[in-house]
Amino acid sequence: MSITYPPETVFNQPPPLEDYNLFDSDCALKEAVQREGGSWIDAEARKFGELLGKPETINLGVLANRFTPELRTHDRYGNRVDEVAYHPAYHQLMRIGIEWRTHSLPWVESRLGAHVARAALLMLRHQVDEGTSCPLTMTFAAIPSLRLQPELATEWERLALSSIYDPRPIPVSGKSGVLFGMGMTERQGGSDVRANTTLAQPVNGSGHEYVITGHKWFCSAPMCDAFLILAQAPAGLSCFLMPRWRCDGTRNAFHLLRLKDKLGNRSNASSEVEFRRASARLVGVEGRGVATIMEMVRHTRLDCVLGSAASMRKAVAEATHHAAYRSAFGRLLVEQPLMQNVLADLCLESEAATTLAIRLAHAFDGASEDAREQKFARIATAIAKYWITKRAPAVVAEALECLGGNGYVEESSLPRLYRDAPLNSLWEGAGNLQCLDVLRAMQKDPSTVEAIQQELASASKSNSIFDAFIASLISTKEIGSNAEFGARWYVERMALALQAAALIRSGNQPIADLFCHARLSGNPGLSFGTLKSTEGVALLLERARPKLQKG
Repeated sequence: MSITYPPETVFNQPPPLEDYNLFDSDCALKEAVQREGGSWIDAEARKFGELLGKPETINLGVLANRFTPELRTHDRYGNRVDEVAYHPAYHQLMRIGIEWRTHSLPWVESRLGAHVARAALLMLRHQVDEGTSCPLTMTFAAIPSLRLQPELATEWERLALSSIYDPRPIPVSGKSGVLFGMGMTERQGGSDVRANTTLAQPVNGSGHEYVITGHKWFCSAPMCDAFLILAQAPAGLSCFLMPRWRCDGTRNAFHLLRLKDKLGNRSNASSEVEFRRASARLVGVEGRGVATIMEMVRHTRLDCVLGSAASMRKAVAEATHHAAYRSAFGRLLVEQPLMQNVLADLCLESEAATTLAIRLAHAFDGASEDAREQKFARIATAIAKYWITKRAPAVVAEALECLGGNGYVEESSLPRLYRDAPLNSLWEGAGNLQCLDVLRAMQKDPSTVEAIQQELASASKSNSIFDAFIASLISTKEIGSNAEFGARWYVERMALALQAAALIRSGNQPIADLFCHARLSGNPGLSFGTLKSTEGVALLLERARPKLQKG
């Protein structure tokens, strides 16, 4: 006899993924932070993870993306204002990010592991909203470039590192905290910034004061207080600091034309901007603009890796949570072997991404004192940026499928995550640019290759598949004239080797062995759910599933 329920009765639906601690629920992140020198942040990260798992905090991300930024070029009297209006949820998310020092921690905290600690906090916050990560990242990343011009650092750094969020559009002299943005790409050039046509003319013929005329095709978070931009000066492409307000208290000639109607990342305004003799000051040496701004770009690329790893973690959390509560054909999804294969494969990808991302943050911590770590960070950032940002969309798409139709409706978090996922592979140079950067580093500085070799050697003799795989990695000399043509193939293999090495060094042998078997063997599956061994699967699923604090 079948059981009937009233039509309004809801059953076999998972509870919302809320009221959980994002940090405590992420075994891979917790262990990586401990291992890579950031254990002193644990208590703070646990409090942050609890805050971010609250329903009201999660809803801030929903609201900030539903009610998108609006451009106001003029006020009601016709005065040019060039402002963007945001929903209050956006400002609340920004305030949370600033107060928890996701924009500043390595620059204000002298303890070892500060980059690792900040990476953990950023990865947690990113899972609530990706768009607001952009101005936080740019402010964080601007500091190394700013320090190349000490008088500018003296003027701006204290406010950039403030723990007070001050969104008021007023001159810097009246602010309690400031945000930094960047502007490199132009209509005609994109990533080829040396094709830029924006012109910088020195005031009175020489010095550090310039007026700039031109445009930027993509300028995100345009309500930032200052921007590092590239423009053609008499000595060549140079880097400049352009404030939104001039020293005399008037608005700078920084004119917003329109906001981009983007696929995703919708809480974050991205604009087209024109400069009409805008005031700016030189950063670094004239003609060395690319080298100057690359100090900023290196750190934004790190955040691309962290952000994509965070997106994978969020997708896996949603998928494993759903499968733990949803039944089909008489069994919970998580109890069904084929679904276990799919989920475990996703968990494996997420753990590998997180483990390498935090290892990379550790290299940034050591780069100032350790030449090998500096070389490793130089090349591994581009390798990880290429691979991890490219894997995120595939992970999110498969996780969405695990939820079925529930994952395809806008009330789920998966559609927003799906739209956001491709961005980090584009930001700060798309895949081809990263691969060419890897080749350039290997050819110009062989010590970067040695740093990779030493990293891989430190994990050898623990897994025969890994040992055979790294032995097969070839140098660019052996690639020969086809080095550029085969760059993606080569960088992909380097990324897989680095992920395997990081997992082996983590001490989780069943997970490391499963990764080596699934990703490094001669016949890896081309889709998720093609694991050939059940060893380590139960462990992966248990580690990944978020634990609700209620119910």
